Amino acid sequence: MSKEIRFDYAKALPFFSEAELDSMEAQILCAKEVLLSKKGAGADFLGWIDLPVDYDKDEFARIKEAAAKIRKDSEVLIVIGIGGSYLGARCAIEYTHGAFYNQAEKPEIYFCGNSISAAYLSDLLDLVGERDFSVNIISKSGTTTEPGIAFRIFKEKLIAKYGEAEAVKRIYATTDKAKGALKNETDDKGYAAFVVPDDVGGRFSVLTAVGLLPIAVSGVDIDALMEGARAMRKKALDAPYKENDALLYAAIRNLLHRKGKAVEILVNYEPTMHHLSEWWKQLFGESEGKDGKGIYPASVDFTTDLHSMGQFIQDGSRILFETVLHVEESRRSLVIPKDEKDLDGLGYLAGQTVEFVNEQAMTGTVLAHTDGGAPNLMLHIPAQDAYSLGQIFYFFEFACGVSGYLLGVNPFDQPGVESYKKNMFALLGKPGYEELSEALRKRL
Repeated sequence: MSKEIRFDYAKALPFFSEAELDSMEAQILCAKEVLLSKKGAGADFLGWIDLPVDYDKDEFARIKEAAAKIRKDSEVLIVIGIGGSYLGARCAIEYTHGAFYNQAEKPEIYFCGNSISAAYLSDLLDLVGERDFSVNIISKSGTTTEPGIAFRIFKEKLIAKYGEAEAVKRIYATTDKAKGALKNETDDKGYAAFVVPDDVGGRFSVLTAVGLLPIAVSGVDIDALMEGARAMRKKALDAPYKENDALLYAAIRNLLHRKGKAVEILVNYEPTMHHLSEWWKQLFGESEGKDGKGIYPASVDFTTDLHSMGQFIQDGSRILFETVLHVEESRRSLVIPKDEKDLDGLGYLAGQTVEFVNEQAMTGTVLAHTDGGAPNLMLHIPAQDAYSLGQIFYFFEFACGVSGYLLGVNPFDQPGVESYKKNMFALLGKPGYEELSEALRKRL
């Protein structure tokens, strides 16, 4: 079996023609040129393009050393970050290890600082209890509210347990290389430091220390992850249009968008791919959703959501298309046993594997949904391993950059994200927001 992932649009061809796809070539290649020439909007944040071949090898080695230390001295790792500062790592750990990593492996890895919930943080404090733990705080500025609150709380717990001098040795800061509140604190206290590159935005940062440190702590082979990304980068940069999966995906999703498909649903048939969908949603939502434009990114976990969202996808408004993540070789195999009484009527499945049934459910669903007017694209994934995940990360990142330029937006900023922050700061009484605070309170 090939180790390479493969994009397949055959099941969407009833909804557009090859001639229409060919007509997109000039536009797509133009968008690609804008991306690679670094002359488009947001060009200061294109460091991710070359990351698989041009990364800090010394820091990469230090990531492995820090991961080995954490694995040796900690029963728990707390990863503090929001958005791109945690989604890539969380999805990688579940994708490669399975849903029950924390029940089967050490150190257990938990994520926080991605919400403002007293209940969640309190429950996590109780879960850590008196066990040995370390903290990986991920924040370029060090002033983002959600991770900042969580870091204060877990730093206090570290100091109470180990004393300040020893606590310092259990804090790993991934932050700006030269400036910011967290960088200043890191230098002052002497935390182990890793870099969020200046030219890589958060949602594109999974292949930097942002994602690689917690991924390495879990035991995932980060060399294989980078190798997969390297292979996809070569294909994305060098392959001609009709052989270039990332370019074809960018072209077809925009072609369908022009035909009235305003929503793209990323579909998986493995529960361990849920957070891959969450990573993808941030990547495309934050990159394309601006200036009144964009394809709305949604996701479903099948077959679970076939019993809820399946009805809408099959028969609801024809505003959507699906991109299916198809894993060709399951991580595990399980045979359905025979039951002599067959009270559940499933005797015809006895002796079959669960993964075979899942495969047929996927095939049947794709056919039903295309018959119902929902185009289906497919990304075939040989196996759930680090190499394939590296390919997936780069495939979607490159397609996102090209697609954003094709839409006519800056794919690398996020001005809308700042709006809620300003209102929240004003309502909380942050200095400097007094005028806005007064205006907001008049509206309440």
